[in-house]
Amino acid sequence: MPANTAINATNSSEVANKWRWFVALGIVLIVLGAAAWLDVVSVTLATTIIVGASLLVGGVFQIIHAFMTREWRGFVLGLLSGLLYSAGGLLIMREPVHGAVLLTLVLMALIVAGGIVRVALALRHREVQAWGLVLLSGVISIVVGCLLYANLPWSGLWVLGTLIAVELLVQGGGWLYFGIALRRTASA
Repeated sequence: MPANTAINATNSSEVANKWRWFVALGIVLIVLGAAAWLDVVSVTLATTIIVGASLLVGGVFQIIHAFMTREWRGFVLGLLSGLLYSAGGLLIMREPVHGAVLLTLVLMALIVAGGIVRVALALRHREVQAWGLVLLSGVISIVVGCLLYANLPWSGLWVLGTLIAVELLVQGGGWLYFGIALRRTASA
């Protein structure tokens, strides 16, 4: 057995013996995802406030950085950038509903842009067998983005919370399944 394989086998058995931690992580994430699913509006608003706070803190540090390096030619741009970040963060935290709508609008634009890129790639590479699936995924993204836009401002209140809930549920399910698979490996 090569040395590399022996190391991987040792690491795998050590990890397999800790399968309970993976199962516990999966269960916790599933519970958090289910709780988020029950009140997606609160999760959306909390997420928006966290984004606003992050912008504010980042802006303050950019302002500090600008003054600490004021002899640098980029002082004015650094200062303006910090002020803009700080103002945006304060506005988002002060009006989290409007901030959630704005973040949903940005997300919608990214979804539509990604869909357009996939449609263009699919049409350009029709010689590849799965081009139709890429085309379909692009069209679906464009439709989803347009539906989100058509339902603004209401979609801004639930989209972010729903995405976070789904992410927690999927990630939790993945870790739970991984832990169960590790348990089978440890038993064998």
